Amino acid sequence: MQTAADRWETVKRPVKSRHGMVAAQQIRAAEAGAELLAQGGNAVDAAVAAALALGTVEPWMCGVGGSGFMVIWLAAEQRAVALDFQGVLPMALVASDYPIDDSLPATSMGFPAVKNFANTQGARAVTVPGAVAGFDHALRRFGHKSLAETLQPAIRLAEAGIPASWFCTLMISSEMEILRKDPTAASIYLPGGVPLQPGAPLRIPGLARTLRRLAETGAEGFYRGELGRDLVRELQAQGNRMTMEDLAAYEVREYAPMEAQHRNATLYTPGEQSGGLRQRDFLAHIAERLPAPPKAPDANTWRIYADALEMAWRAHRARNGTLAEVGSSTSSLSAADADGNMVALTYTLLDHFGAGITLPETGLALNNGVSYFDPRPGLRTSMEGGKRINSSNMVPTVAVRDGSAMFAIGASGGDLIMPCVSQIAALMLDFDMSLEQAFHSPRLDASHRGSLRADPRLGAAVLEELGRHYKLEVSGNVVMPKLYACPSGVARTLDGLEGINDPVLPDGGAAGPDTL
Repeated sequence: MQTAADRWETVKRPVKSRHGMVAAQQIRAAEAGAELLAQGGNAVDAAVAAALALGTVEPWMCGVGGSGFMVIWLAAEQRAVALDFQGVLPMALVASDYPIDDSLPATSMGFPAVKNFANTQGARAVTVPGAVAGFDHALRRFGHKSLAETLQPAIRLAEAGIPASWFCTLMISSEMEILRKDPTAASIYLPGGVPLQPGAPLRIPGLARTLRRLAETGAEGFYRGELGRDLVRELQAQGNRMTMEDLAAYEVREYAPMEAQHRNATLYTPGEQSGGLRQRDFLAHIAERLPAPPKAPDANTWRIYADALEMAWRAHRARNGTLAEVGSSTSSLSAADADGNMVALTYTLLDHFGAGITLPETGLALNNGVSYFDPRPGLRTSMEGGKRINSSNMVPTVAVRDGSAMFAIGASGGDLIMPCVSQIAALMLDFDMSLEQAFHSPRLDASHRGSLRADPRLGAAVLEELGRHYKLEVSGNVVMPKLYACPSGVARTLDGLEGINDPVLPDGGAAGPDTL
């Protein structure tokens, strides 16, 4: 439990614009999205540009070697759409590549570890990445710009590199044990055997060339061309069984998103494959127990929020077993344009730095999506060639009322994501909080794990009430350990748009075309 001396607060003001907005976990990525808005792009173009840029400036979280979800509100069509571009296991995968080692601790997903950590570290942990297909699909179906155009900011960032921040150094330091196992990753992030120091250039050899090739050949080159062949060759050289057939067979899933009704608003999420069903359960519990919210959240409100989180997670664990995701690496961003479109996009390498490898020629960091599957046979979650990741905590959310998108929110943080995003949405809808107020509000975290985490800023009366019903962990919202997820959001206001990122994340921010 933290003492009073350990508690500190940060304030991050929202960025405002009339012409579009992007909020992301790294300010340069938000600016990349705003650049596309300034060039006449819409919210989809801005979101994709920001996502591609994120892969160059926070490569421990995401990149074109990752996978994820996107929710889009199409204002002119008055409808929402969801895209699933999750990873897929190679068809030739065999269980004998992943022998269980009982001497090792369970994985972050709660599954048995295997010899040499092959299901979480190294090339054999990599699934077919869906990010490139997902971005290309979104642009072709709903954007104004091409993949090549949205790649330009990311290419410039990859070519020039960026000065490492102290947060970058912190992230590298936290994963030194894994990074030093891969010669290429070690040369980039641990020069001279120590973490890249603040101010030193973060630049990934080969990445700019790969992004330029991607701009030239498009998704076709990645999944059916020379770029894909280079990816497969490098992975196979390190023991992965992925083939060109696996890449060519990859498909993005487009579908009507899950809907949840709350306070005359409709919240759209990617559904049961994401944290969407848990969010819908959470909101339904609140609506039942708090039909008429007070003027401001009180002790009873927070007790109801805590109960709602516990109930939603209890139902989820009953459906899915003990699957968990703790401390994973994920990037989340939100975008809006002046025409009323909004996007919430979340994608990931799964664990920090994914599989912990950087391919020496292409400069790509790869996901460790195999960790989503159980090495034990005969289970719903067992490894099987061609199987798609079908359970995630990611929950990009777009809220719509009276035909107008109100806000788009997402977050990173594994099990922490759904409680974070859902509480921000509930605070905005239950109490008419602004985006700024909701992002700065104290929060709870619960996932049916035997305890409830509570921010000390909730106050003595709230903590006392919660402590009567739960084993309480009182912890503030700090940089590390990240205990309440890392949200990014945009919202429509009476005079335009605003965006904000987690107040305690030093590198995150928001940008619009008129703020560049």
